[in-house]
Amino acid sequence: MLRTDSEQQWRACVRARAKAYGIGSAAAGVLLITAAAPGTETAVDAAATRARAAAALDVRVGHTLDRPGGTGLCPVLAGPRASCPGTAGVPADAPLHLVPDDGTAPRERDVRRVKSLVDPGGSLDVTLGSPGLLLDVAVTDSRGRRVAGRLGPGGRQWERTAPLRADDHYTVRVAAELPDGSPVRGTLRLDTAPQRSGRTLTAHFSPASGTYGVGQPVTAHLTRPVPRTDPAARGVVERSLRVTTTPAVAGAWHWVDSSTLHYRPRAYWPAHTRIAVRSGLDGVRVNDQLVGGSSKPAELTIGDRVEAVTDVDAHEMTVLRNGRVLRTIPVTTGKAGFRTRGGIKVVLGKERLVRMRGDSIGIARGSGDWFDLPVHYATRLTWSGEYVHAAPWSVADQGSSNVSHGCTGMTTENAAWFYRTVKVGDLVEVVNSHGDDMTPFDNGYGDWNVGWKTWRDGSALATAATGSNGTGSNVTGERQPDTERLDPSI
Repeated sequence: MLRTDSEQQWRACVRARAKAYGIGSAAAGVLLITAAAPGTETAVDAAATRARAAAALDVRVGHTLDRPGGTGLCPVLAGPRASCPGTAGVPADAPLHLVPDDGTAPRERDVRRVKSLVDPGGSLDVTLGSPGLLLDVAVTDSRGRRVAGRLGPGGRQWERTAPLRADDHYTVRVAAELPDGSPVRGTLRLDTAPQRSGRTLTAHFSPASGTYGVGQPVTAHLTRPVPRTDPAARGVVERSLRVTTTPAVAGAWHWVDSSTLHYRPRAYWPAHTRIAVRSGLDGVRVNDQLVGGSSKPAELTIGDRVEAVTDVDAHEMTVLRNGRVLRTIPVTTGKAGFRTRGGIKVVLGKERLVRMRGDSIGIARGSGDWFDLPVHYATRLTWSGEYVHAAPWSVADQGSSNVSHGCTGMTTENAAWFYRTVKVGDLVEVVNSHGDDMTPFDNGYGDWNVGWKTWRDGSALATAATGSNGTGSNVTGERQPDTERLDPSI
């Protein structure tokens, strides 16, 4: 459990932030939702719940709406009764009051639902319009897979970095903190519209243009599925998704599923590589039902090679930059029953403060393993909630035993240093884990745990690994990740 003095310090920090915001206490907040169908825009029902003060936490979930036969794209509009032109006054926003978070599962009456189908190609973002702090935003599909997204600076905005799928069911869960430290939550359910025949096919590239670590894969999310049973169409798509690098680095696309491709080289990206990602699909006939449309390009820069190796048996993490050891850190990892996943992971994001609870990993409230902790300097490695983070409550065990529920814990000073040192796309490898291996695609970026031959087999092009996608010859002198042991036929 979190020690009382640590909790008091955390609450004091929250109160200090509230003072900086210049407002007083607030309890229940307002979640403003906008979502609509290809034909008609509607809003979710609004229900105010136990507002304890006048100040409101203003959260907007926005969806750009496709309105065929109407006014075209209807943007998110501010205000509780704003409407899209030509919609006969149908509100674009309606308030959904966040309920106080008491640690229990949300009651069905507190879950709101968008009443019409949502365009899967629209935007999805969560923004705090009033003082407060986003603790977590989880968007999951009908199979429980989390939609990738990123938290903006200051913890006040979240946006998705992967598209929604057509004809699917999504749940949006928002956890936030008011300036007085009160936790609140809101849950929204929405359905996306089914795909239409003859629609255009475009690609959404991620990550967004910027600087990343040497382990960052390039991903292409297609707006329409291209099934395995149509290899010719997959070949057309893959030839049209062009990756060029400076210096030249050979790589290959790998079909993760019918709508998602990942691109990576055989070894990690060389430090300081520049990567340009383009789509040549515009106007290309993919098959009898799909025609390519224009897609926004991406420009990536690879920074220094930063990697961390956590040895579970030795209870320590070694952090290197460009092959030079920067620091060796005593750590604690997952205990029996909660072993930390082994293998190579890629940093997904960094969150200054996260509220971690046992029910997020299936631990029943009231059991001996239940926890509910505010956690600082959290570096995310998986979508399911594995982090490297500050764990002041386990300092006595760090460097000697494993007592966590799967995360890698260290002192607050070391966690702050690690948080400042790593960037999205950097590598964290766990050895001697005695637990399950990191999966390749369904819980973050486990791409480097796939051997190169298997990776190439996931391409629709027999020559994809030889540079035919616009890349040059393979780079030499780059250490191969220890994933080749998974594919001894290489």
